[in-house]
Amino acid sequence: MNKVWALFRSYPYISNVVGYTTLFATADLIQQSTLRGTSGPSNQLSEEISRQAASVTSREEGATAHLKDSEWSMHSAGEKDSSIMVTNVPMHCVDWRQTLRVALVGLCFHSNFNYHWLRALEKRFPGGGAKIIFAKVFLDQLVAAPATISAFYIGLSTLEGRDDPLEDWKKKFWVSYKTGVVYWSIMQAVNFTLVPPIARTVFVGGISLGWTVFLCHFRQQKNESHSICPS
Repeated sequence: MNKVWALFRSYPYISNVVGYTTLFATADLIQQSTLRGTSGPSNQLSEEISRQAASVTSREEGATAHLKDSEWSMHSAGEKDSSIMVTNVPMHCVDWRQTLRVALVGLCFHSNFNYHWLRALEKRFPGGGAKIIFAKVFLDQLVAAPATISAFYIGLSTLEGRDDPLEDWKKKFWVSYKTGVVYWSIMQAVNFTLVPPIARTVFVGGISLGWTVFLCHFRQQKNESHSICPS
């Protein structure tokens, strides 16, 4: 633990940015591995099932023709095909390109923004106390929350090459913001009260884990009728 703390003190910017980005990308992996599986099949999974179903159908047709000579041959072929279909279907769908896009948004905007924003807040309102902490939390929700939520939706839509990069933002910003005000007001109060300024960005990355899982999953709901894995 002492070595980690020494690393933060020696390289605060790199440590905070790398730590935040890693946690940000991990949130998308968690969302893909758990929550997405409850929403419906992904494109990759559907394609895999379709390919194997077609393969099974083709072999069953051959087995049907062979039935004229031997019913046992057809029975064996059917059992073999069923076994192949069950064992080769992937258990999880992880779209690594989506995770990379989330990581890029986290690296290029969120981690850097939070690092400099939190430093600026501390410089303007140094120390603790109820009034100081309230001012920091209030400004954080007034300025940082809309900026980071907007960057998440617009940034990912832009990287995906959407025709309208603002579509997700228009539909989901307000609900996300209202939800975040409750969550982040509590978490940032803890951050400003207990966490040393030098480690606050990576702490935000840690508490962003659950928040980013929510955003990734919430953003993905519009695709339930299409692909559950992010494009």
